[in-house]
Order: sequence, then structure tokens, then C-alpha cells
Amino acid sequence: MTTSQMHEFAPFSAADLRARAQARLSLELPAAAIDPRQLPHRGDHVLNPDLYQDGLAENAKPAAVLIPIITRDDEAHVLLTRRSLALRRHAGQVAFPGGRIDPEDHGPMDAALREAEEEIGLARALVTPLGFLDAYLTHSGFRILPLLAEVQMPFDLTINRAEVEEAFEVPLRFLMDTNNHTRESRTREGVTRHFHKMPYGEKNIWGVTAGIIRNLHERLYA
Repeated sequence: MTTSQMHEFAPFSAADLRARAQARLSLELPAAAIDPRQLPHRGDHVLNPDLYQDGLAENAKPAAVLIPIITRDDEAHVLLTRRSLALRRHAGQVAFPGGRIDPEDHGPMDAALREAEEEIGLARALVTPLGFLDAYLTHSGFRILPLLAEVQMPFDLTINRAEVEEAFEVPLRFLMDTNNHTRESRTREGVTRHFHKMPYGEKNIWGVTAGIIRNLHERLYA
């Protein structure tokens, strides 16, 4: 995108985001998303190289998440969820709609759209994919492919309480401001892990979700 094109739309408007995505992203699958032998250059291992285990990338389970973009008052917002408190893993954490890619799914895009329908009732007919970000490798053994997409207004959500506690929106302007990004660490059972964090009010956005948001910033706004 040229300098003149970047000033064509209002900053952090949906039109601006759409133009950036068209110039810098693709709906073709990144190589690291489909070749298990490739180590993605995004993931928990970037901040924690000492914790990386041989075979993690090769054995990682494929997953996909949706990054839904909502327009309110001519400004883009990101739709996020807070996981159910009843879940055994990552209960109460902020996340994007998404999950493991099932054999019945027709690839990562289909999986991300299906999961968004199942978790928050977001109708796939209202979702326009804009492009994939880089594959993200998690320490827990998932290779996540994030799909950036625009959601047509108006829309209704039906929260699946077995999986999601709530859905909420955060202004894209806030998430793309690196002044709101911090890098922190936590030690548990003698093991220290480093992670990105970007708190928004009472919502604690950190870990994989914050790492994917960092990737969004680096791909479109850096």
C-alpha cells in the first residue's frame, strides 16, 4: 500500500483495514499452516525458545480461529470471547472464536467459521474473509491459523454457555497501539514463561490471543 493510499481512508476504519488486508494478506494458506515439517515463525516458542521441545511443530494439532471485525461509528472493533469458567483448560481466558480443525471441515477457513457459529452463533453468511495471518504454534501443541474477517451489520449472537462466558468488542485502535502492549512472565512449578499482554479495562488479553493480535499489528500496521 502506498503512502497516498494509506491516507485515503480514516485511520482504523473498516475501509482502511480492508485496504490494508487486500494489500498485505492472502486467502491462500501459508506454507507453515499446511506443512507440519515447517516451524512457524510465530508462536510461544519465539518468546520461550528454551521451552521448545523437539517434535512440537511436527506433532501439533491443526486449529483455526476467526478474528471478526465489527464496524461501529465508522470505526473498526475486534470481537473477542471469554471462555467458559466451567472448561477444564484455559477457563475464563480471553480468546478468539475457534478451535481444532475436524476431519469434516473443508480446511481452516471452514473450521473457523464453524467454530464461530457453534460458540457465539455468528452466522457465516454475514462473514467476509479478508485474509490469513501467520500460523501460530502454541506450547500446548496446536498450530493455529488465524483468519481475519469482516462481519456485516447488523448481526445477532447466541452464546454457547458450555464454551463461552461472554462476547465483547475492543476498538481496533486500542489493540494496534503498541503503548498498550506489554511483555510479562509467569513462573509456575519452577518454569518461567514469557508472554504478551494488553489489558483492556477488566479484560485481561494475554498469551496466544495477545500474540495473534501482535501478529495482526506487525502484518498490517507496523
